[in-house]
Amino acid sequence: MWVAARIVPGIHYTGSALALFGVAAVFGVVNTLVAPIVKLFTLPFIIFSFGLFLLVINAAMLLLTSGLATKLGLGFTVDGFGPALLGSLVISIVGAVLTAAFREPEDR
Repeated sequence: MWVAARIVPGIHYTGSALALFGVAAVFGVVNTLVAPIVKLFTLPFIIFSFGLFLLVINAAMLLLTSGLATKLGLGFTVDGFGPALLGSLVISIVGAVLTAAFREPEDR
């Protein structure tokens, strides 16, 4: 979240470092509870677009997180769909890099 707020124009964060963990927790809850339901109902679009519609869903989850974080006073805002789409890509890439960096080596 912090990386996306730093490099994506239209994503703003003005809270403390502790509040950023709150934003990440809200994002985790949204992705755990809401995203699977949305993915289930939009499955035909996901299949028809060869998975590209998942980018739209991820952007929508980031916009939902922004709305909830604003209501909770966490200081995280996303200005619109474009920044949300780019921000969701940045968050996915950073997550993949961190997962690869901290993954335990496989036993062979």
